[in-house]
Amino acid sequence: MAVSYKKLFKLLIDRDMKKKDFKVLTGISQGTLNKLQNGGNVMVDVLERICLTMHCNIEEIMEIYPDPEDGTKKSTGI
Repeated sequence: MAVSYKKLFKLLIDRDMKKKDFKVLTGISQGTLNKLQNGGNVMVDVLERICLTMHCNIEEIMEIYPDPEDGTKKSTGI
């Protein structure tokens, strides 16, 4: 599955907030900001902190997309 945080960055634009201000407000590191910008894995506690400080819900900052079908089935381990 792919994760997109485009909604988060749109929210920052809508609130006229710079990334630097966002980092200070939420207390996230530059590395975490880079992960968010690149759709990387981010810890749930970070997402929770973002939602609490930005006064929003998780669906307002991220989207999850299924992987495109490639014709092979992968084991889920379940």
